[in-house]
Amino acid sequence: MTARPVIRMGHPTLRQTAEPVILSEISTPEFKELLANLYDTMKVEGGIGIAAPQINVSKQVTLIELPANNERYGTLESSPLFIIINPEITIIDSELQGFWEGCLSVPGIRGFVERPRVVQINYTDELGEQKQFIAENFLATVFQHELDHLFGKLYIDRITDTTRISFLDEFNEFNSVKKEDTLEE
Repeated sequence: MTARPVIRMGHPTLRQTAEPVILSEISTPEFKELLANLYDTMKVEGGIGIAAPQINVSKQVTLIELPANNERYGTLESSPLFIIINPEITIIDSELQGFWEGCLSVPGIRGFVERPRVVQINYTDELGEQKQFIAENFLATVFQHELDHLFGKLYIDRITDTTRISFLDEFNEFNSVKKEDTLEE
């Protein structure tokens, strides 16, 4: 298992709807290697989520794991490792919340994105079992950010106020935003 290169905005794979995973694939050594590569890449890159299209694999698979304490994010409520395959998302509470988002595939830039506060995710896990999870607050934003990758969307597509886009260095210098109010996968 090894970390893989992360493709960046402009690569056509990031703008495609990823292929659903065939359930019989989940038990194969190749799929288990994909999961390990995604996990290793997420950890090497310091992210809290990664989707298969970001390593140029057009499959509906994403991983999310929030650490309890992280230099980049400050104090977060931690989450277990989610391995999400073939997800469907439903908005439960459409009240919008905003966070400064960043992305491994859009390096060096932050943008303020408003997304629904509570979502339900129906998905298959790495054992082939059907799961359902309700994500709220910051975790809901993380799920929406990652699932967007599976459907050809990047967070910059969701920015409604283009004056709230910043290079990372300028963001760090001129914005007084708490780490907890930023998302960088």
